[in-house]
Amino acid sequence: MSAQKPREIAVRALHEREHAEDYIENILARLLEHSSLRPQDRALAQELIYGVVRWEATLDWLIARKTKARTQKQPLQILLRLGLYQLFWLDRIPDHAAVHETVEQAKQLGYGAQAGFVNAVLRGYLREKEATKRLLDELKLTQPALGFSHPEWLCTRWQKRWGADRSARLMEWNNTPPKTFARANTLRAEPGKLLQRWREEENVEYDFFPRSWLPENLVFVLKSHPPIEALKTFQEGWFYVQDPSTLLAVERLAPKPGDHVLDLCSAPGGKTTFAAQLMQNQGVLVAQDIAPDRLQLASQNCRRLGATCVRTELTPSNVPRARSEQFDRVLLDAPCSNTGVMRRRVDLRWRIRPGEIDRLRAAQLELLERAAVQVKRGGTLIYGTCSLEPEENSEVVQAFLRENSGFKLETERELLPFVDGVDGAYVAQLSRTSKE
Repeated sequence: MSAQKPREIAVRALHEREHAEDYIENILARLLEHSSLRPQDRALAQELIYGVVRWEATLDWLIARKTKARTQKQPLQILLRLGLYQLFWLDRIPDHAAVHETVEQAKQLGYGAQAGFVNAVLRGYLREKEATKRLLDELKLTQPALGFSHPEWLCTRWQKRWGADRSARLMEWNNTPPKTFARANTLRAEPGKLLQRWREEENVEYDFFPRSWLPENLVFVLKSHPPIEALKTFQEGWFYVQDPSTLLAVERLAPKPGDHVLDLCSAPGGKTTFAAQLMQNQGVLVAQDIAPDRLQLASQNCRRLGATCVRTELTPSNVPRARSEQFDRVLLDAPCSNTGVMRRRVDLRWRIRPGEIDRLRAAQLELLERAAVQVKRGGTLIYGTCSLEPEENSEVVQAFLRENSGFKLETERELLPFVDGVDGAYVAQLSRTSKE
């Protein structure tokens, strides 16, 4: 396998990241869209890019130790990060190849005069590899934000809430590549038929994934498989890829055939199509979103999965403040800080700022108020996020309840990665009583 091309993609993506507002996942997708890389080379490019972004703070700390903390030109910093990541976090590439290819890339990028410097830094660490590994382990205990490559403020915040051990487990989780989960779509086929096709036709290795909030034989973890988009069962809508944590909100919504349901922030459609599945396509499910392109993606997913009871529409700007009493059940999967899905949103940790949580809290409360006016008496209102932060979760719900006596909290649940083995999530189930 040629490792040079994946490294070239990695350098381009990491360089573009320094100058673009877009997330690294989108940058990589654009670069790979017109690439002729083989699947294994694509996987290597993704591993290099995501690994460097995840471990950026630790990698920069290693670089600073060997360079007397001198600021390096950006391309050289990126190359050193790539080389060190391969030496200390990636076992699949021999050390000598990692050093050689990194030095060669420096030359190709016009930094031939600095190639000796790059070589010296990497070979210096190669000579001290075992001692450096011990140092990295110690760093997780003495300076966990650096040791686990997370922002100091976020590490401190989580330590105050959960303590050193649990916060370390969360940060370790965030640095682990996520698994791929598939939800069987019974609107197209029963799970047994899906599993049979996986085994007999598509070379998909899977395992069952039982959880208390999941119906039996609904979600499966994919252990190995061809590219998802190439699978006929995917193209035919027999399953949908989503983390099991996202299904808790729909399970608490509990839509039934014949219901009139509103999904306020529906794109890209994972929760919407699962709700349609529980409704057996009987009733009306209005799926709204503010972003036209994301709403189009939700529509495409509904068509692929056969969710015919769904009507997609842009979120209206003039939702009435008076009670409109339209829907039996309303789902609000609110925009949030996404701290529960940080291992999937690879560079999120470097983008989020402390003040953003307070800003989001105000927006979430306003959305919850807008959702509430559309719930019938006796109806159900679900508020959910993929945040781990109480300010965005229980505190929003309590603030809403203080101002809305016609609602009461039925249940609330938080999913924690280091406890539940899924992405983080929060779900509150509210009911509208007859009182106002």
